[in-house]
Amino acid sequence: MNDESNKKNIKAKLGRFMQKQESSIVIATVLYVLFVTCVNPTFLSTGNIFNVLRSTGFTLITVIGMALVLITGGLDLSVGSVLALGGVITGMLCKAGVPVLPAIVAGVLVGALIGSINGMIIVKAGIPPLIVTLGMQYAARGLVSVLTQGVPIYPLPDGLVNIEKTRIFNIPMVVIVAISLAVIVHIILSRAPFGRTIYALGGNEEAARISGINTKRTKFSVYVITSTLAALAGVFMAARLGSAEAAAGSGYELTVICGAIIGGISTFGGMGSIIGASIGALFMEILTNSLTLMRVSVYWQNLVVGVILVLAVLLDQYKRQLILKNSIKKD
Repeated sequence: MNDESNKKNIKAKLGRFMQKQESSIVIATVLYVLFVTCVNPTFLSTGNIFNVLRSTGFTLITVIGMALVLITGGLDLSVGSVLALGGVITGMLCKAGVPVLPAIVAGVLVGALIGSINGMIIVKAGIPPLIVTLGMQYAARGLVSVLTQGVPIYPLPDGLVNIEKTRIFNIPMVVIVAISLAVIVHIILSRAPFGRTIYALGGNEEAARISGINTKRTKFSVYVITSTLAALAGVFMAARLGSAEAAAGSGYELTVICGAIIGGISTFGGMGSIIGASIGALFMEILTNSLTLMRVSVYWQNLVVGVILVLAVLLDQYKRQLILKNSIKKD
């Protein structure tokens, strides 16, 4: 009798797990890790796991912001250029003798300024986010090129470099910051009024507006948050490399968007969670790291990421159609 009840409990828990948005990416991540471990056992070595987690921290910081934008039904293609600009501004100020903390604040504020411009144009002019952020991607990258002339800014002061080297319980600072941000934003999305407005905006913007939600302010806010986080990731990246690279963040937006989408964030808005997006960010770093360990050419790696992004969008479309069919049947 106990065995039967245990089996029923296990089945019930498994059923509840499979109904969660994050179930697909969790299963995919576990299966992929098992596959890679069979091909190359060094993947699960302590040193490699440490490297994967540290790399995930850089991606996760921006994935959090991208998740918010995607949930509202928007898109931000400028995050890679903003990452580079945030690192360059911080590096240049440090080289000019500005103390590290004010230099970091300035780099992050530049990201906030870029996000404000994106949000303002999208909200006030009504131009699609794809066009606005694509233009900003080129504008910010051009500004980076003008400021650096293509030459890396180095060496950076020890005060900045040591930030990335700092460990708490042997955990890199960037990982601690990323996880802390993920927890905070998860709580906001699941419990705070601002989180509910983000989901409402992505679900049906007109209905949200009629219900009294300030949709313009919400939309503006998510772009500011995303660019600010991208600039913060750029500061950490500069600290890790010990120099502010003009080419930093190239292709970064693809990794961030892909991580968010395969983590269950809907491209149509109104669906997704920070937990899923965080696992998606981890999966993207596992994928990149494993392909490198298996000595797969970087050109093939880009192809794989592109294919995964397309498949993730197709899966998102399939899920939405399935949810729509189920809701129609219930009605």
